[in-house]
Amino acid sequence: MATKLNAVYDGKVFKPEGPLELKANMRVRITIEATEIEKSKPKKRSFLQTALSLKISGPPNWSTRLEDYLYEERNTA
Repeated sequence: MATKLNAVYDGKVFKPEGPLELKANMRVRITIEATEIEKSKPKKRSFLQTALSLKISGPPNWSTRLEDYLYEERNTA
């Protein structure tokens, strides 16, 4: 007899989401397969992908005057 069921693991035991037609103390074999919700974890992104997603804008000469912009606050104090 094969039965498929959904269950939730609470860190110690599996809790079925519905009733089971099993006798008490009946031995069973369990195969665990994560549901689609658990399988769809966010993919890791590279630093460049993250940086590009921030959509930071600035002056066109950032690359040539980076030091000036980085230390601008210190120079004015």
